[in-house]
Amino acid sequence: MIKRRKPKFARYGWWKKKKLSKSWRRPRGHDNKMREHVSAKGAMVQVGYRRKKEDRGLHPCGMREVRIFNTNDLAKAVPGEIAVRVASGVGGRKREQIEEEAATLGIKVLNPKY
Repeated sequence: MIKRRKPKFARYGWWKKKKLSKSWRRPRGHDNKMREHVSAKGAMVQVGYRRKKEDRGLHPCGMREVRIFNTNDLAKAVPGEIAVRVASGVGGRKREQIEEEAATLGIKVLNPKY
């Protein structure tokens, strides 16, 4: 099963200066406490946080994701193994048809509107 909890890796000092973004940067300062692995200063990116090989690239529900453009593309999806995401360029009428067809086939739609 997929590992649920993983810390949010945020750049050290992002709360101090407005110009620093939250995106991860490795701390390299000589006296930096995060670099020294002081637990109160936040988690550092490490190999041990990686997911298992069979779980990588899966949606959090545990299924593989496939993008769908029309009802014919639903043939790619296997119920219970593959979840579908309707493409953003698909209009309302076709989207409704896709969602109805997916419901009859028992396929999970990740971004339903109707």
